[in-house]
Amino acid sequence: MIFGLIGATLVGVLRVGLTGGIGAGKSTVSKVLADLGAVIVDADIIAREVVEPGTPGLAALVEAFGADILHSDGSLNRPALAERAFGSDESRLRLNSILHPRIGQRTAEIVNGAPADGIVVQDIPLLVEGRMGPAFNLVIVVHVDTEERVRRLVELRGMTEADARARIAAQATDDQRRAAADVWLDNSGTVEQIEEQVRSLFTGRLVPFERNLRSHTVVTVPPVLCGPDPEWEMQGERLVERLRAVCGERIVRVDHVGSTAVPGMDARDLIDIQITVPDLAAADALSEPLAAAGFPALAEVTRDEPIPTYGVGGEADPALWDKRTHGGADPGRPVRIDLRVDRWPGQRFALLLRDWLRADAQARTEFLELKRGAAAKAAVDAREGDPTVTYADVLAPWFDLGYRRAWAWAESTGWAPER
Repeated sequence: MIFGLIGATLVGVLRVGLTGGIGAGKSTVSKVLADLGAVIVDADIIAREVVEPGTPGLAALVEAFGADILHSDGSLNRPALAERAFGSDESRLRLNSILHPRIGQRTAEIVNGAPADGIVVQDIPLLVEGRMGPAFNLVIVVHVDTEERVRRLVELRGMTEADARARIAAQATDDQRRAAADVWLDNSGTVEQIEEQVRSLFTGRLVPFERNLRSHTVVTVPPVLCGPDPEWEMQGERLVERLRAVCGERIVRVDHVGSTAVPGMDARDLIDIQITVPDLAAADALSEPLAAAGFPALAEVTRDEPIPTYGVGGEADPALWDKRTHGGADPGRPVRIDLRVDRWPGQRFALLLRDWLRADAQARTEFLELKRGAAAKAAVDAREGDPTVTYADVLAPWFDLGYRRAWAWAESTGWAPER
């Protein structure tokens, strides 16, 4: 039902989910985005459109719940419908089966009618509660603290304080919204301040994101290390869920790997994701769906992780380390996605290296020092115009020894990749 409400999954047009708690000011953000040229799809408005007098939706509701859900003028009496529809799970499911397909169909019509270079913003109040985030290229959350929201609801909407607090308590928490938010807009200040935030977001991220999506352009980052960022973990989780939604049943698993998945580790500001596929044919079949979702294939793949020359049972065979690599079109969140075959050495080692570094402080320190040296060497080479020694070349000797040590750790601890 979730994707029915959204209208469709990611399909090559930039789709942005907009949400926020009651009283946070979503309508202000939505209006600014509309003025800037975004196509706005308002879930509440559509939900009302599909049950207006004379519509098949209203007729279906009357057939299911009786004519006494109508006002005398033939329009829908929403409190009367709620009393009937939410009395049991069965009646609620009947209501959803009537409304959700119609909302989804109307939503799809608006999305499909957007221009080729359009930016579609879907205003969905319960996006977080419905776990709809993975269906969008980007999720924007509008935030205001609870006390300010209560004040606005009481003073501007005429609610009682008890009613305002009850409605806020019934919605997602701030922590749940933060976990879902690719963009967090603080609307605690003036109207002018939130408008400036939205304009900056539109021109600085949404417009280039849409352009990159349409042209299959990958956002790259130099081999410059950043200090540990606590946001990396949640960003990785959102990417994992988004990629699962895109790939569906065609894959084995999706994991956040690499240095950004190791707490406390310096890393390039690039989220590494591994998609495990049953074979390389499945990886190739995912090339177009991934590109349409904002994750184009890299035209030229340069290895930024060396292949260990040490191997057991043929694991040093380069063919068994083969993969397909994609990047991300979002300028606000660079990503590298490696599609590797289940149980091949590269697939297992990506998971093992992450878990070993998480568990072994000494190995983590050694690797961090090596990464810092490699990044410094790359920076010097870039200034001097010498491309002969790469970041991966500097790391290569450590990987040969690290490969053995990681597997020794795995054997001593009984490690196995979690499913």
